[in-house]
Order: sequence, then structure tokens, then C-alpha cells
Amino acid sequence: MSNQEQWVTRVRNLDCEHDARAIERHLMGQPGILRVDVYPRTAKVVVHYDPQHTTLEALRQHLETAGFPPASSAEIPRPPKPWENPRVLSSVLAGLLLLAAWIGQRMGWPVAVVQGLLVASMASGMFYFGREALEGLWHERRVGIELLMTVAALASAALGEWFEGATLVFLYSIAEALESYTEDKTRAAIRALMSLAPKVALVRRDGQEVTIPVEEIQVGDIFIVKPGQSVPTDGTVMEGRGYVDESPITGESAPVPKQPGDMVLAGSVNQDGVLIVRASKTAAENTLARMIAMVEEAQRRKGQHQQFVERFGRRYSPAVLLLGVVIALAPPLLWGAPWVEWIRRGTVFIVAAAPCALVIGVPLTFVASLGTAARRGVLVKGGIYMEELARVRVIAMDKTGTLTRGRPRVTDVLALNGASQEEVLALAASVEVHSEHPLAGAIVEAAEHRGLTVRPASHIQALPGQGIQGQWNGRHVLVGRAELFNEVLPSEATQRIRSLQAEGKTVVVVGVGDDSLDVPQGARPIGLIALRDEPRPEAQEMLADLHRLGVRVAMLTGDHPDTAQAIARMLGIDEVHAGLKPEDKVERVRALRNRYQHVAMVGDGVNDAPAMAEASVGIAMGAAGTDVAMETADVVLMADDLKKVPYALQLARYTQRIMWQNVVFAIAVVLALSAGALAGLFTLSLAVLVHELSEFVVVGNALRLLRA
Repeated sequence: MSNQEQWVTRVRNLDCEHDARAIERHLMGQPGILRVDVYPRTAKVVVHYDPQHTTLEALRQHLETAGFPPASSAEIPRPPKPWENPRVLSSVLAGLLLLAAWIGQRMGWPVAVVQGLLVASMASGMFYFGREALEGLWHERRVGIELLMTVAALASAALGEWFEGATLVFLYSIAEALESYTEDKTRAAIRALMSLAPKVALVRRDGQEVTIPVEEIQVGDIFIVKPGQSVPTDGTVMEGRGYVDESPITGESAPVPKQPGDMVLAGSVNQDGVLIVRASKTAAENTLARMIAMVEEAQRRKGQHQQFVERFGRRYSPAVLLLGVVIALAPPLLWGAPWVEWIRRGTVFIVAAAPCALVIGVPLTFVASLGTAARRGVLVKGGIYMEELARVRVIAMDKTGTLTRGRPRVTDVLALNGASQEEVLALAASVEVHSEHPLAGAIVEAAEHRGLTVRPASHIQALPGQGIQGQWNGRHVLVGRAELFNEVLPSEATQRIRSLQAEGKTVVVVGVGDDSLDVPQGARPIGLIALRDEPRPEAQEMLADLHRLGVRVAMLTGDHPDTAQAIARMLGIDEVHAGLKPEDKVERVRALRNRYQHVAMVGDGVNDAPAMAEASVGIAMGAAGTDVAMETADVVLMADDLKKVPYALQLARYTQRIMWQNVVFAIAVVLALSAGALAGLFTLSLAVLVHELSEFVVVGNALRLLRA
């Protein structure tokens, strides 16, 4: 078995799928190379190789020979300056030669000179796309747009229409040359993410502070982040306090306070204070690196429309070439029509019907959309999920930790039998202070928030499923369910408990006794404490936004139906399914899919993973720094912010609108040009000019998503 290793590099001159196929063809023919993955959208090449049969230096040499030299850094290479770009220079030379030929004809130069200039113009302009056409035909048996243009140019020359052919070559070649600059705009999102991490980090090693490249940080290293500096990798704060701007990662604008024990994320910016951090991830494995990798991978995962357009293009281009030949030959052969006229019409038809705008408009739309979403802290793992988001009509949501904060809070304190609220809360906190029950922490937190002194009780005894008791300052204190006090609770207290429970709150009763009791008997109730896992502050606004989008919301929870219904009434949720086990949530999502077809499930990506997998698209919230959540979901919301849910749906729908605008426009242009070509209304130059302008229109329309 071979000893497989992997080499990842960015390369220059990689702009499109044709370049990607050229790299694959060249490398896969070399010894020791097992597999090649090419990411044309981010100029990345991943080579899986056997080190016993090849070396890294040999791999670099292979790429240079193929015309795609490895970049000197991990950053995405920018296209060369126009005056340094061979494609641009070749096209400009073609244009200058064409201009010289036109001037020469006007000035009466010899025909041979003018024709020689035109031949040179065509040769210069066709140098790159003509070669690509032949490579695609020879190696892949593929008829692409480049071949259509090459055939059209040569047919024009054969008809003696050298100016028409040279004009076609110049216009098409300059559009092709500028493609890399258009493509570079779609890389802005990943380039922005890559720029977040600093190049070096200040690390403590052997009792000294040393500056090292971030790639050399190891798990467990202690590094220092000063005010204004970016965090080099994920880690846990050991010393220091301050506010950190996590917006570049999560899209959340408000700075986040950090103190010892808190996690900080690579790429976030320390705003004040000095933070001493222990690294929990290397630079290659931290949250920022995973985000970049996910966006790169997402741009390779194509949506159904994009896949259809590519399949259509593979069949459509050969059909256009064949139909062009039929148009050129059939009328003269069958009906004695003029040869020159119909060959000209067939040639113009080949140019007019070429699907350039359609082929480039759809993928560019999704690439721009995925990049924009990533900048806002929304990672969509491919065009197929962006399409599915646009179709969603129902969103199923987990309650605890998704619609609510995930931890209960004291909402009401009611004193009984002459006690005060402060006494009720202080006594309850005294027996709960060391308990691990979720309600216990909320009671202690409420007491401390009111400035009460919490002194732990002694002889603490848990009453499973009922409550807890202990001794405090010579008094027996009992905190538990209302059923423990049924015989001694006043009727008004019982009514108040029912009222609070109807609001979705959990109620505990605090009682005291005068002596030490082994069982909760004889305790006198002195107060009620109501608690509830409160909805997130943005939940109501988020639900209103979803309703404005025409999306229904179903809440799936394991909570008691009364609690679930109370939260649903408060927020305006459309459907409530309570008392559910994890497997029940899967069944509910399946039922929703049967009713509405397109259903999204929002959860934390861990406990709700089965239900998210059952949904049309699974959305994980607050996944920054959480490996499992980032892996399980189809859409990852880096911030713990519900407002990202309607944003993701709105962006997906906007993306679909832009895509269909491009599709309809591209088809309309092809139909109009094709009809004009058949009717003999268009010259070859006019056809190619409109053709290329339509390509710039769809590109510009798609790039609007970068500002969405």
C-alpha cells in the first residue's frame, strides 16, 4: 500500500474550470501522483501523492511547467496587472493590429499588407482561447464555447471576411482576458477571511516572550494579545479581561466581554486590555481556518440549477455547432440558395447562439452569494443548500437554547406568612448554593443580583424528583415542588401557582421548620419562587421577520406542553409540538416535510442532529468554535443570533431572483441574436459585440450579491 501524503498550495493563473481541467490532466500523468483536487474559485490545488515516487520539488516543477506556478504564500494570488497579463497583452496586440489594418485599408495600403495584419491580429487574439478549444476537443472530446468562436472566426476568414473574423477574435479574447479580474472579485470574501489572522504571534516559551509565525503555534502554547491586535488562533483566556470584536467571524457587531475561562476565536480583535491565552487549536485547525475551508468546499458543491446549466452547456454547444453547419449547408444543397450568404448566416448563428452569458451567470451568482453570506457569519455549505433555503416555507425550531436562552431565570418571588422576598430568596439560595440543578443556579444568581449574602446551609439532603433540604442558622429549610406543601399551602398561593404555571413558569415553594427534620414534614411555606427559561430578546423580531417572509414556525421541544404553549403565545409561534424525545422530533420533521415539502430545522447541531438531518436543510446556531455543530449542519450560523435565520432566507431568495434574471436575460439574448442571424439581419461583428456585452451584464448583475 502506498504511503499517501497531501500537499496544498495556491497557484497563479488559475481562473476557470478549463484551467482546473488542464492542471488535473497535467499532474495525473506524472509518477507518484494519486489524486488531484482543484478549487478554481480560490486558486487552490490539493495534490495527494506517494512520497516514495515523487517529491514536493517535483510537484512544484510540474505546476510551473503546466503554466500554474505555486504562489509564495497561502494567500489567494491576485491576477497580474493588466500590462503584465499575457492574455491581456495578446488581446491588446490583436486590437492594435486590427486597428492598423483598418487604417491601412483607408489609406490605400497594399491588400497583402492589410491582410497580413488581419491574419496576425487573429493569430494573436486566438492564441489562448483557440488552444483551449483544441485541448478541450482533443483531451475531453468536448465542444465548448471556445471552439464555437474558433470555428466562427475561421469560417469568416474562409469567406474572405477577414475584418469580421479579426473583430470577433479581438472582442472575444478581450472578454476572456478580463474574466480573471471578474473572478477575483468573487474571491473577496475568502481573501477577507484570510486577512483576519495575523501573520505572527507573541508567544511565551522557556520563560521568554518570542514572536513566531502563526503556523508554528502549538496546542497548549501561551500567547499574548494586546489591544488592537487580532487573535492568532482559538484559545482559552488564562489572564486578563477585555472586550473582543468577534464580528469578522460571527457577524455579530456588539463586542463580547472576555475573562479567564472564556474562549476567544482566531481572527477576532482585542479592543482593550491585555489577554493571556492558552492555544486550543493550531492555525490550520482553528475556527477561522475551518470557515475558509468550508467556504472553499461550498463553492465546489453546485446547486441543481448550476448542475443543470453545466449539463445543458455540454450538450447545447455541440448542438449549436451542428445546427450552424446545417444552416450553412442545407439551403444551398437542397434549394440552391447562395453559398456565401448561408455560410455567413451559419457562422453568425454559431456566435449568436453560444451560451456564454448563461454558463457564466449562474455559477457566478452562487459564488458571490456564498461569499457574501460567509462575511456575515452565515456559512452555507454549497449552492444546493442556498437553493433549498430559498424554497423553505416552514422552519422547525428547538426551544431550549435556540428560541430561549437555554438557562432558567427567576421571574417572580412571592412572600407568604409574613416573610419578605429577600428572606425567601436568601433561604432558598442557602440550600441551593452547591446544587448542580439548573434551577439552583438561577436562584443563587437572583439572590446575588439583589445583593443578598448567601451563606451555605449544612446537612444538605437532596430529595430526588421533589426538592432539597438543609439546616441554616438553626432552622430547617425546604425548597421543592408544590406537592410537598399541598396540605399547608393557602388557597391564594395555590391559585397563584396555577397562574404562574399557565405562563410557562416552574414554581418552587420555600418552607421552614423550627427543628431538624429527616423528612419534609411540618415545614411552613414562606414563599414562592417562579422561574422560566426566557425567550431570547431577538426571538420575537426574528419570528416577525419570518412571518413577513411567509414562513411558518413550528416549535419542537421536550418541555411540558403548558410551558411550550406559554412561550408560543408570547412569541407568536404557529405550531407547538411538546413533550418530544429526540426520535419524536425526527418524526415531527418528517411529518412537516410531508405537508410542506421544504422544511428547515434550527438547532444547536448536536442534540438536534437527527432532526436536522431529516429536514430539507439543517441550520446550526452559535457554532463558532464548535466542531460538531460546524460538521453536522448544512447551514452554520457562527453567531448565537436568531436574526441570522431570516437573513439567510432573504439572501437565498435574493440569490434565486438574481439567478433567474440572468437565466432569462441570457436566453432572451440568445433567442434574439439567433433569430436575427437566421434572418440575415446581423453582421458577425454586431453579433459578437452584443454577445460579449450580455456576458458583462450578467456578471455585473451577479456581483450585486457581493453588496447584498
